[in-house]
Amino acid sequence: MLTILVCTKFIQGELNPFDAAALECALELAESPEGARRGAQVVALGMGPTAWVEPMRRVTRLAKNGNLRAVLLSDPAFAGSDTLATSRILSAAIRKIAAQTPINWVFCGRQSIDGDTAQVGPELAALLGFGLVTNCMEIPRIFDETVQIPTRLGPETAVSPAVLTLERVRELRFPSLRSKPLEVEVWDREKLGIDAALCGTAGSPTRVLQTFTSERGRRKCRWITRDKLFPLIEELRKRPKSGLEIPESAVRLPRVYAVGHEVEPQARAIAEEVVFVEKSSARQIAEAVKDAEVVLWNADLWGRRTAPQTAALLGTGLCADCTALETDGTALFMYRPAHSGDILAKIECRTRPQMATVRTASSSADVIVSGGRGVKGKWAEIQKLAEKLHAEPAASRGLVDAGDASYSFQIGLTGRNVSPKIYLAIGISGAVQHTCAVENADVIIAVNPDREARIFEYADYGILEEFEGWV
Repeated sequence: MLTILVCTKFIQGELNPFDAAALECALELAESPEGARRGAQVVALGMGPTAWVEPMRRVTRLAKNGNLRAVLLSDPAFAGSDTLATSRILSAAIRKIAAQTPINWVFCGRQSIDGDTAQVGPELAALLGFGLVTNCMEIPRIFDETVQIPTRLGPETAVSPAVLTLERVRELRFPSLRSKPLEVEVWDREKLGIDAALCGTAGSPTRVLQTFTSERGRRKCRWITRDKLFPLIEELRKRPKSGLEIPESAVRLPRVYAVGHEVEPQARAIAEEVVFVEKSSARQIAEAVKDAEVVLWNADLWGRRTAPQTAALLGTGLCADCTALETDGTALFMYRPAHSGDILAKIECRTRPQMATVRTASSSADVIVSGGRGVKGKWAEIQKLAEKLHAEPAASRGLVDAGDASYSFQIGLTGRNVSPKIYLAIGISGAVQHTCAVENADVIIAVNPDREARIFEYADYGILEEFEGWV
């Protein structure tokens, strides 16, 4: 028998798009000829209020052969759980399900679009002792114990049982008109058999101290004409690439551990001494930093995969994708964007070590040329312009959803973050889910015929023109 468990989260009644992709992949595998031969079963597992029962019942209509089981973990004690507490609750449920039916694979969306942490999948893998492959770009027909999976980091080998986190590589199907919903099993804390001290706010190492309306990323736009663009880009290329702005802290911590050297500037800004830890496995790093007060990681794909595993192994909190750090000499206060970048949250970690992944400017091309829905049908021209500028081509979600560009090119909340020297945005309206992913670019140049387009509020230079006849 083949059992695939899918972790699901509903946001305002809708399934998180990354989780929707994971569920669709699981259903496709279960319904394939080999899946049918092996009696494949899909289990949808969610943790949330009882209001989730109805959307989960709708999800049960999606399986063509009715082999979809839905389990909702719901208890007032679960409210306020951070990523570690959530992972503990989910892992307890997965163990309970596995005691009935061995689980071969756990599929998770890469992240939720409200929290944006990408931590639950890696933490689950660490707590369950499963293998882990993150940022999966495709799911092959997984029926052997070992399989090669394409990811954003390149091909990786997954060995069952393993947790796989998926990018938004599928759209979830619609149910058949004749399909009927199945019952949703609802498990509370008592049925799950988990200690109340591990749940909710009591079991959450991290807590939000304050939230702010974020004005981050707004810039003053200077208008230019198209004939100025190429000379401007060549001039900007010659400038050194900036890193994250790091104000010197008036009060410092005695010592901070840094995993790798990418976060050295951030570590030195808040500490008298920096201890460097070589990149290795989560277990090796956990052993090296177990007595540390503060541990910083680069918020790249490797850091976002390994830091949550390490935090879970140490039973400590982790703040993801931080844009600023400060300290009172004892505690670390971390600032990160949430809710698509609309909100900036100030967070503290009540356990030790205090851990954070930090945005750096080390992992993007110098120049990125990105097209949006406004250049639908002109993806080939965007690529030609990128080639002419010796730049990396990219796309907004609008252009990807329109079918012009593949998902691997997508930049935005449901794609990837970038921090180039120059970001040339052509035909992009400037929705918050896109601007929050490019705010660390040194210079943003926007091309759009609509002077009121939001993108100009986040651009250093603007060109009021259609993208026509540029290459």
